[in-house]
Amino acid sequence: MGIVRTVEGRKAELEEFHRGIMRTVPKARKWKEEDDDNYVGRDVVEPAADHESNKLVCVTSGTTLLGLAIVNRLLGRGYSVRITLENQEDLERLTEMDDSENCSRISVVMTQLTKLESLCEAFSGCSGVFHTSSFIDPAGLSGYTKNMADLECNAAEKVMEACARTESVRRCVFTSSLLACVWQANDIHHPDRPRLLDESCWSEETLCRDNKLWLALGKTKAERTAWRVAREADLKLTTVCPALLTSPQSSNRNSSATLAYLKGAKEMFRKRLLATVGVDKAAEAHVRVYEAQEACGRFICYDRVIDQDEDATQLTGTEEGVVSDMSGESQPLFRLSNSKLYNLLYPFSSCSRRHC
Repeated sequence: MGIVRTVEGRKAELEEFHRGIMRTVPKARKWKEEDDDNYVGRDVVEPAADHESNKLVCVTSGTTLLGLAIVNRLLGRGYSVRITLENQEDLERLTEMDDSENCSRISVVMTQLTKLESLCEAFSGCSGVFHTSSFIDPAGLSGYTKNMADLECNAAEKVMEACARTESVRRCVFTSSLLACVWQANDIHHPDRPRLLDESCWSEETLCRDNKLWLALGKTKAERTAWRVAREADLKLTTVCPALLTSPQSSNRNSSATLAYLKGAKEMFRKRLLATVGVDKAAEAHVRVYEAQEACGRFICYDRVIDQDEDATQLTGTEEGVVSDMSGESQPLFRLSNSKLYNLLYPFSSCSRRHC
């Protein structure tokens, strides 16, 4: 789930990204512009003599907070990474910061996420695609509009169709959001124990629309669209549903994506469904899910549930009129679970933790 930052914050993150990739690779190269949880997708025989091509993957919107972290993780594990960018400004910032002498394992291509042919060209030769892009409106007070939800759904459909059409692509890891799971009209729960919320749960589009939860609506529609196209095309797809992304390197409390995610924070806090995840942990989850051949379906990803007033205050940055209405229930209404991801990351652990 990409995050739009201020100009200063964006520059700082790009500089940090540059330092990270320079420790791994010498130079970035420009390219020519141009709900079935058990669904696995088509069986693919890995070509034995084409090891290098299997290590080339594409990350859409690779200069977002999550995109940068995924790129760094992939580079550290020996992959070559092709980054798609949507405007010349991002490309110029990356190339201007490049001061080394040799070619690297990073390449950049300008791509329109709503143009099928442009995406097919970007994905050509890649064995996998990480679709991390998120449409955020930095000029909007909420960071995300109803129109953004439609754009995100359209882009998801085009990305999945391009993956299906591109012969080299063997699988796709799609970044959704925990928001695509938590908004349900039917809150019936057992009086003595909280109701389990896991990967089988989907947010209801009507509820999101009625309450103007546009980011939740966009993520839900986009992920459902991705699964529909994957089933129709017999494409291997896994989706990661991260909680609100946090990063120690930058304060993103007032970023557009954070504001959009926290729409409805009072209700999520009351139900014990307000959660966060460090961006590095979210990136690691994406890469590990991609590498696990048996991984399929959805994966909820979080490392902390916000259940204290002071933590909610710090997260939202607003105390008066917000936290006063956010008092958590003495008995949690829901129990958030990411045991599926935890079991994939730590298959030999005897611990029954719910957090990864």
